Amino acid sequence: MRARPNGRPHDRAMSSTRIGGFAMTIPIISVAVGSMGYAAWRINWPALVQSFLTGPGRTSRLLLLFFIIFNWKTLPFAWTYRIIYAMLYHMVFRKSPKLGPRALFKPMISETKAPILEIDYNLHKSNSTYFADLDISRTHLCAYLLRPAIRSMSNNAKTRLVKDPRTGEPVKGNFAIALGSVMCSFKREISSFQSYELWSRVATWDRKWLYIITYFMPKGAARPTEWLDPRFRRVRTRDHKDATSGWQKKIHATAMSKYVFKVGRLTVHPATVLSDSGLLPQRPGGWVSGPNQVGDDTVDVSDINLADDGEWDWRRIEAQRREGMKLAAQFNALDGLHDSFDGGNYGAIARFGPG
Repeated sequence: MRARPNGRPHDRAMSSTRIGGFAMTIPIISVAVGSMGYAAWRINWPALVQSFLTGPGRTSRLLLLFFIIFNWKTLPFAWTYRIIYAMLYHMVFRKSPKLGPRALFKPMISETKAPILEIDYNLHKSNSTYFADLDISRTHLCAYLLRPAIRSMSNNAKTRLVKDPRTGEPVKGNFAIALGSVMCSFKREISSFQSYELWSRVATWDRKWLYIITYFMPKGAARPTEWLDPRFRRVRTRDHKDATSGWQKKIHATAMSKYVFKVGRLTVHPATVLSDSGLLPQRPGGWVSGPNQVGDDTVDVSDINLADDGEWDWRRIEAQRREGMKLAAQFNALDGLHDSFDGGNYGAIARFGPG
């Protein structure tokens, strides 16, 4: 996808993945939750439950209840709830610990199922529904890792994190994250009602985009050797001897997405966001210097062994970023597809509906 330097990506998911105006959202949600809580407190629950379970038409009501329970993620506004929950949980209710640069490329795991309303005529999860799960997984990752920077940019007038390069003054406007594009490669089907996990991690970044890779895995097929978040230290891990267990035979799908950060109409360099979140170590010359605005990319880091989980200094971070750019470069090559549309200059086959 091509976009002007300070333009807006014209992608369907752009508006659906915005975390803009977050400060204005919290009071609205608080009032709504408070109103629902008061209404729930006023209801005579014992009488209501008894009427539901024993009154006329109970069989139909129970069947409908089971249908809703097993298909809740596909109901109206369920996607909105999942997004808002992920944002509020990491941004408001649970303060994520400061994990430092070592957490930058580590995955965030979320779990879900394939309900009947996501199943196609082959009795497998429909390919189109993978993208809704990706929205949720990326939101968990970004809201967790980038919480400090999101807060700073949402209140940029005071924090002065993002400045207008022409005036040197803080940029005015709401903070937003926009999805530029996403690609998903399908490997193995997900069966009806099957539980699966999404492992999302930062892959790399350049002067504009933050790239995220997501793996769709069967539930329990992979377990990390450790948890960086102290609250998960009691969750079962695995031994290092299982580190290369033929994942290509287990992965359901793999996706790559790219995010752009905005304050008002100004694009924020991903390194600025990562640095303010405490995920980048100090680097000589900084992370936004050089002709490509990704630091001095002429420095030789070929001696870094990425298979060895050693100290995450700036050279190791840069080596991992360059490794991710090998995949991102191929991903960006698909942007040329936009130029292949001819607008019907050479005719079309027909027009049919419904679409």
